[in-house]
Amino acid sequence: MKKNIYLYLLIIVFAMTAMVGCGGTQQAAKPADKPIVLKLGHSTPPTHPYNLGAEQLAKLVDQKTNGKVKIQVFHSSQLGSERELIEGLQMGTVDMTVISTAPLSGFSSKFLVLDLPFIFTSTEHAYKVLDGPIGTEILSSLNEKGIIGLAFWENGFRNITNSKLPILHPADMKGMKIRTMENPIHMASFSQIGSDPTPMAFGELFTALQQKTVDSQENPLPIIWTSNFHEVQKYLSMTGHFYAAAPLLISKTAWDKLPADAQAALKEAATEAKKFERDQIQKMDKELVAKFKEKGVQVSEVDKKEWVEAMLPVYKQFESKIGTDIITKVQNVK
Repeated sequence: MKKNIYLYLLIIVFAMTAMVGCGGTQQAAKPADKPIVLKLGHSTPPTHPYNLGAEQLAKLVDQKTNGKVKIQVFHSSQLGSERELIEGLQMGTVDMTVISTAPLSGFSSKFLVLDLPFIFTSTEHAYKVLDGPIGTEILSSLNEKGIIGLAFWENGFRNITNSKLPILHPADMKGMKIRTMENPIHMASFSQIGSDPTPMAFGELFTALQQKTVDSQENPLPIIWTSNFHEVQKYLSMTGHFYAAAPLLISKTAWDKLPADAQAALKEAATEAKKFERDQIQKMDKELVAKFKEKGVQVSEVDKKEWVEAMLPVYKQFESKIGTDIITKVQNVK
């Protein structure tokens, strides 16, 4: 009888030990999964719609992936200039960026069509092109460069500021030293009207304007405002000569590390954040003219037909490189 009791006790102790052991093994086999962290860099200040859109994107991705993917946002060129960000995407040292199309022309000639002066007649025209088959074709041209295009955000229409005089006519720009992006069409457009285009990194621009290394610059209103260019530029001309699309991009290296469900969530979030970011641009565009005037900036409206005609020869100059077919396609989108 005693032997049976001892045997039962031994079996119970063995079973309990086994259960505890299994539980410990189970916990060790399932550690808490670390989230995938993506670093997104851009060139604009924290109050610019790029940054607001990027922060909104981070929230959406966190929600849609249940915290499995996190996006860290780095504003004000903390991860490098726009060209350095693109190169970082190729090398896999930068995960994501939202960026101007101008420097992308050096990586894919498909982007050149977006840089033609007055190629878009309105914001609605631009959205129709960028959100349709043409936009998809342009973004897809980066795939072979190790970059995936997620969506077209925007920076709005670009306008001219300067420290010398009100600019009303293209001839008023003659001899004026204007900072441009390092883009052949942008430079050719200003050379065409007699000004002196000077490529310069965005991070150097405020100091250059302050020290009058350059007389003038051109950017969308939200950039001019959030960068405080109105402190050193007293004349603003509403030329709207280039439309600044802003592709949201991810390194193929980072993309391939994401599971399929996370890729789908990121694409969905990029589209939702696109609307949010564009809304911020449109809101600022409507409000900023009055704010510039309050700061003592002289704002001038121009006859855009005169500017269109003055810059039109640039189309002939670049049509062989861009392709007349895609120029016509963009112009014919209603």
